[in-house]
Amino acid sequence: MRIIRCLPYVGIFCFLLSGAACTAATPKVFNGARAHPHVIAQMNFGARPVGSAALRATGDYILGQLKESQWTTETQEFTHRNVPVRNIIGKNGGGRGPLIILGAHYDTRPRADQDKIRPDQPVLGANDGASGVAVLLELARTLDLSKLKNEVWLVFFDAEDNGDLPGCVVAPPPCDNTPWRWSVGAEHFAGKLTVKPEFVVIVDMIGDADQNIYYELNSDMQLQQQLWGIAAQLGFDKQFIAQSKWSIFDDHTPFWQRGIRAVDIIDFDYPYWHTTQDTADKISGDSLERVGQVLQTWLENK
Repeated sequence: MRIIRCLPYVGIFCFLLSGAACTAATPKVFNGARAHPHVIAQMNFGARPVGSAALRATGDYILGQLKESQWTTETQEFTHRNVPVRNIIGKNGGGRGPLIILGAHYDTRPRADQDKIRPDQPVLGANDGASGVAVLLELARTLDLSKLKNEVWLVFFDAEDNGDLPGCVVAPPPCDNTPWRWSVGAEHFAGKLTVKPEFVVIVDMIGDADQNIYYELNSDMQLQQQLWGIAAQLGFDKQFIAQSKWSIFDDHTPFWQRGIRAVDIIDFDYPYWHTTQDTADKISGDSLERVGQVLQTWLENK
């Protein structure tokens, strides 16, 4: 099959080249080169811990990108331990079928506690936060809504990355120094759901140029096998490794604890996790593209 690319104002040339008039736009395919600038845009706001002005600006950026891609947007705002938290939701395909949620967290860790030299500095979060957000924003642009058989929500969770940190590291005084929980935003969101999703898929830390995505032990195995099978069909079997390795508490956890089939797509073999070296130079558009194309293929062919 030959695909003819139609560009604005050049329909006559398409007709001459193909022998037939162009009647439909070329389908959009997830493009890592278009996803990567979303990582840079987030990094330009600096560190983005919960409750910060930088995180608020990042959330506004996400809302703007969703609206530009013509997704209906909502926010879910609440206060946790005197810190403002905001989840962001993009919705599309209403009434098409059972709900599927794709999620990523957009906050960053306020202390690089795994950094041997500067553990008191914030994490910039190019991979741990920004990469998953970039995938969802490019999916918002490229998903062919005419092919969807499900309602789809893209959810950007706040307050994921403070787990086990003393409260006074996360919040200014007066503060309770009891350690924070992980996935506060996702936990709140899952607890407020009024409809049970068919699936929840979280993408986190998937932009590493040396990409190694294993099965996660607390994720739905059947759904993992389906997604990893799509990856193999697309030629990504060297990066999507069909073996179990990690057991992780992440934003999928509050959902599977409630009996919802959930998967965490995560590359935890990332040496810069929770260090000051989690920077944009570690991120590959090709890695973003692989994850995005797997999810796009899955959603459009369910």
